[in-house]
Amino acid sequence: MGERKMTETTIGIDISKHHLDVHRLPGGQSARFSNDKAGTKQLILWLGAGVRRIVYEPTGRYHLALERRLDERDYPLVKVNPWQAKRFGEALGKRAKTDKIDAATLARMGAALALEPQPVRPGILRDLNEMVMARLALVKDRTAAKNRAKGPTLALLRRQNAARLRRIEADLEELDAAIQALIEKDEALRARQAILLSMPGISTLTAAALLAQMPELGALDHSAAASLAGLAPVTRQSGQWRGKAHILGGRALVREALYMPALVAARFNPDLKDFYTRLINAGKPPKVAVTAVMRKLIILANALLRDERKWTENQA
Repeated sequence: MGERKMTETTIGIDISKHHLDVHRLPGGQSARFSNDKAGTKQLILWLGAGVRRIVYEPTGRYHLALERRLDERDYPLVKVNPWQAKRFGEALGKRAKTDKIDAATLARMGAALALEPQPVRPGILRDLNEMVMARLALVKDRTAAKNRAKGPTLALLRRQNAARLRRIEADLEELDAAIQALIEKDEALRARQAILLSMPGISTLTAAALLAQMPELGALDHSAAASLAGLAPVTRQSGQWRGKAHILGGRALVREALYMPALVAARFNPDLKDFYTRLINAGKPPKVAVTAVMRKLIILANALLRDERKWTENQA
């Protein structure tokens, strides 16, 4: 087994807006390509055949085109959490940080941990995720515009800000319709959305965010679902010392999408309301209790999707 791992080809790719820095193990060869269609073609020639895994970090929109082109050619892809990659580099004692060094660190991480390739999201999920992300950006723009509306004294500035708000609202309405139309086109997505919407507190927008950000839901165990969302408490202890457990890592946008539904569920979902009340009565801070409700929601969503059934009372 050890000999086989030593001969497996692992590629690390550090992705930036303009460049792709790559590192190959074993061998230690490095190269740089442009992050565009022509550069990806050159990269594919450089990669050749027999690659066991290609390790990279998600970098906003800059990794999407590369991910799609490599997936179309059936390369085994491993997308790793940037926080984990950073900690692995620190464990190696890496102090300098360059794109070339980061690519080598990703390759070493993939080889040392024998990371297994994961399937890339189907095209429809990529499109859904892109629209969900765009909607999130529009909501932030709307909040900023509303805050700016409190300041200007000049009529011109007030008028321009009001026009910007109307434009954002129109874009949100158009985007919401496009998100729902995309879900309606796909039978599996439509069925999964119906299951999520059966849960009290889950809106169409929350359901879309969960479908886009956690396509793995329904194929995980409870602990893995909570961990992937960053809602699993991390124990902190050493010897006789016991620190407070806290959540760490995971998918921040999933937590953001679940926050308001958790507040609603804590008031109107009979099972989760009782759970929330018990935590408060036990002396837990409201923030901790809400986080626990969020964890219950993601675990429940995972179980319902796994069993392909809708929510009924006493499921939580």
